[in-house]
Amino acid sequence: MPIKYIPYYPEPIQGQAILNNFTRTQRALKYRDGEKVFTRILRGMPLYEMETVETIGKNPKGNLVIRGECVSACAYLKQQGIKVDLVYIDPPFASGADYAKKIYLRRNPKVAKAIEQAEQEMPDEELRGFEEKMYGDVWNKEAYLNWIYENLIAIKSITSETGSIYVHLDYHIGHYVKILLDEIFGEDNFINEIIWCYTGPTNQKNNFPRKHDTIFFYAINKNEYYFDGNAIRTAFKKSTKSGGKTALTGRASNEELEALDEKGKIPEDWWADIADLGKVHSEDVGYSTQKSESLLNRIINVGSDKNMIVADFFGGSGVTAKVAQDLGRTFIHVDVGINSIQTTRDRLKSAKASFEILEVKDGVSLFRNPTQTMDKLQTLISGLGKVKDLSNFWAGGIHDSKLGLIPVFLPNLLDHTQKVLDKPLLNRILNEALPDLPDNVKQVAVYFIDLEDKKELEKFIQEYNPTEIKVDLRDLKEVLHEIVANDEVEYKSSKSKDGFTIEFTRFYSDRLTQKIEAHNQKRELNNGRNKAKQIELNEANDDEEETNTPFKPIEVSENGLELIELISLDCTSAKGKWNSDTEIKIDKKGFVLLNGEKSKEFWNGKITCKEKPLRLKVRNIAGDETVILLK
Repeated sequence: MPIKYIPYYPEPIQGQAILNNFTRTQRALKYRDGEKVFTRILRGMPLYEMETVETIGKNPKGNLVIRGECVSACAYLKQQGIKVDLVYIDPPFASGADYAKKIYLRRNPKVAKAIEQAEQEMPDEELRGFEEKMYGDVWNKEAYLNWIYENLIAIKSITSETGSIYVHLDYHIGHYVKILLDEIFGEDNFINEIIWCYTGPTNQKNNFPRKHDTIFFYAINKNEYYFDGNAIRTAFKKSTKSGGKTALTGRASNEELEALDEKGKIPEDWWADIADLGKVHSEDVGYSTQKSESLLNRIINVGSDKNMIVADFFGGSGVTAKVAQDLGRTFIHVDVGINSIQTTRDRLKSAKASFEILEVKDGVSLFRNPTQTMDKLQTLISGLGKVKDLSNFWAGGIHDSKLGLIPVFLPNLLDHTQKVLDKPLLNRILNEALPDLPDNVKQVAVYFIDLEDKKELEKFIQEYNPTEIKVDLRDLKEVLHEIVANDEVEYKSSKSKDGFTIEFTRFYSDRLTQKIEAHNQKRELNNGRNKAKQIELNEANDDEEETNTPFKPIEVSENGLELIELISLDCTSAKGKWNSDTEIKIDKKGFVLLNGEKSKEFWNGKITCKEKPLRLKVRNIAGDETVILLK
């Protein structure tokens, strides 16, 4: 349960355009008894316990990397009295697409052949790897608008009076969100609609190639917001200078033109001079939807100074935090996915940043990201399957020999209103979902991540259940804890006059093994289908040549060391927050980064340190981390 609820702006600005085709949740939930509404519960932002996971450096500026949802992070910041001055967010676009992370196996340090290739860099297409879904950007419009509305309200509540926000979207949902931004921040505080143009494949045949995103720029107060137009300038066009004219001076002398040419002009609200990530390969950290540093460099330079706090509540690859660090700003990075936190953590460490990593203890961070958790939940409930006659409200049903069909409710971790099982949600289950069930249903299972007082909820069920159906409340965390297993790590430790060495002899990950096996089976099946089609084409064309490339399954060695991405030693403390006194990260080509510093050395299967290590952390290539207490 949340410790408490932090109040925030519950109402839109009066007189603004609003969308009336969806209900704004903002934790204001209707409490019904049948058709009658007899109270309204205004909640606010849920404040949960916050755990300090790791501290990198001394962190005098108070830089933060937070794993958790935007609303919960904002509750923490407001409770701490922290105001942010510049917000850039690149939230899901409601694009209907699934975004995946490419996971690469590393070079195995125990294989002599890999050592022989030390001078040769293997191209990406030859690296062995597979994909894992990071999040699904598939939304019902109503659900998306409620979700983004609540997040924007929360962000506004912790933005300073001289602050501003840049919301990065595209054609899928941006036009709807623009109206919500007018409602939340006020039409008068709308500053710019920035069009970011970029290049790429243009093979569409039935439309004009879609090659721009939209960034909506709002101030908290249009009369008092920070904007430094001198921080970013672009050169005037030759035609402008040759005509002796500029937008700043009208007719200008040669001396004025020379001065202006050096200074340049403030960019217009269409940006075609900033390349997307596809043109800047050196920045690529292998994160879907990653944006280029040049884009954030412009926004942060113009929208803040070195005494200000820059925040990104859908931080993704960590580009906002990285650029803010480079420009000397204080940064706050928030994301619910562990891959985002790990990618950002490693990126910032390489940038010599000091920061603290916090985790919101709200029960949502059950796996690497909420989407993966939702996918996993379907397989964790024994016997759960889809049932044709059940509405989408139910995740499916279990067939019991005595009770028959038991419909199952699973909380949607992407829906804030379902995170806590409270009376309003339970009332919805009782009065909306139960009456629509088939007549032969005797019991339903309602799983929860968190809940209000269980006795009170059971009493509420007795008083307000309009059916004879039994409601069985079940703690989902108990199911999840049973199946979470750490990776197996085998090693040898030794001491010498130079310090301590840990040599790894075996690494095994059950979750990765299952993932690789599923990948191989899928690829082999697809390869068989493609081969059959090729044979048909060859026969039709009297062509005996076989053009299909044989499928090569991903195979893991007996010691499994190619599944390791990062190793960290804590020589400071045997418990509590992590102190990475020595660490190595192996990049996808097999090269080592020692304490964030790149090298051209391959990993030799060992890690060394001067002080006695107390704890060992091993991260596998998919992001799962295992901590071992050393003796």
